[in-house]
Amino acid sequence: MQPLTRPFRALRPRAEHASGVIAPPYDVVSYAEALALTRDKPASFLHISRPEIDLPPGTDPHSAAVYARGADNLQRLISLGFLVRDPAPGFYVYRLRTAGHTQTGIALSASVAAYEANRVRKHELTRPDKENDRVANIEALNAQTGPVLCAYRADARVADCIEQATRGDALFAVEDHLAVTHTVWRVGDPAAVRNLESALNALDALYIADGHHRSAAAARVAHRRGGRGDASHDYFLAVAFPHDEMRILAYNRIVTTLGMPPSAFLEALGARCLVAPSATPVSPERSGRFGLYLPGQWYALTMPESLTQTPDPVARLDVSLLQNHVIGPLLGIVDPRTDARIGFVGGIRGLKELEQRVESGQAAAAFSLFPTRMEQLIAVADATLLMPPKSTWFEPKLADGLLSHVLD
Repeated sequence: MQPLTRPFRALRPRAEHASGVIAPPYDVVSYAEALALTRDKPASFLHISRPEIDLPPGTDPHSAAVYARGADNLQRLISLGFLVRDPAPGFYVYRLRTAGHTQTGIALSASVAAYEANRVRKHELTRPDKENDRVANIEALNAQTGPVLCAYRADARVADCIEQATRGDALFAVEDHLAVTHTVWRVGDPAAVRNLESALNALDALYIADGHHRSAAAARVAHRRGGRGDASHDYFLAVAFPHDEMRILAYNRIVTTLGMPPSAFLEALGARCLVAPSATPVSPERSGRFGLYLPGQWYALTMPESLTQTPDPVARLDVSLLQNHVIGPLLGIVDPRTDARIGFVGGIRGLKELEQRVESGQAAAAFSLFPTRMEQLIAVADATLLMPPKSTWFEPKLADGLLSHVLD
């Protein structure tokens, strides 16, 4: 059987430079935010992941000049000694810690062949333009610098390997701009590497949580380079966590227009679910319940129980319930991937953000959702089905720059 994963020689910051290198994922910050975060931080990895910040304003972020600048910036950090590459393959234990939450996983290189054989399982469609961007990024850098976030079913043998690794000294522990602490240990002892590699390859599957475009792009690069199965380009950078430690926040919805007066919308809604005014913001406490905010007023919505008990793992997702029974039939938004009338707000922004969007006139209504659960994601992926867009918001986020996978 094709291995699921193997160790790799990470390109990483020296401990004394980690705080200057660490950066948020390229796709969660705007151009303006990237500029602000790199002020007085010449070694920030955003100079590599968002190199348009070093070019004239208005530069097309997908131009050849941008990818070339990213490659130059990466080589600059290597030549100045900010980044070093480990001399031998290993695994890396990666811990994320925030106030009230800790998760600890393994940074590894995942097999493209296993990905294509569905042992690295997907749950989302990808967009060609985003895939093309990641392919160009990998080819220009000759490295994968944005790890794919994965999950695996919690496993006692892997947990024991992690526990042993964390008894030793960490390579570094560094806090990001959101007060998330990222701690990395290296598993480099040959016997420990073999033991962990065996434990990981005994897993049934890895589940992509975030990073479908990065993994799809890595597969395209492998085929371009003539995949043999054992070359570095036949593997892609990932960090995998036990499923029971991962935290998913809600991915809330806003709509720009109702197409009818709010009173008429509430009446139509009442024919489909229970609608009750609420004196406080509604953060749903279980599946099948939603919050609705209209100007000046919150409402609690409860779907019929029969809808939440369907055996279809996609249809019973809360994002599907809202789309299929409210947003689609009542508002005429049939394809949330392409309809400009719907927007998505990560749960990390809170309910106040939903109120602000409506009160400012940016939205006519906002919906708060109960978060998708990891067991639901796994069920969808195991059934080789696809989730609706914007079903999950994982928090905290992995950092860019702490571990990269060079293609030899």
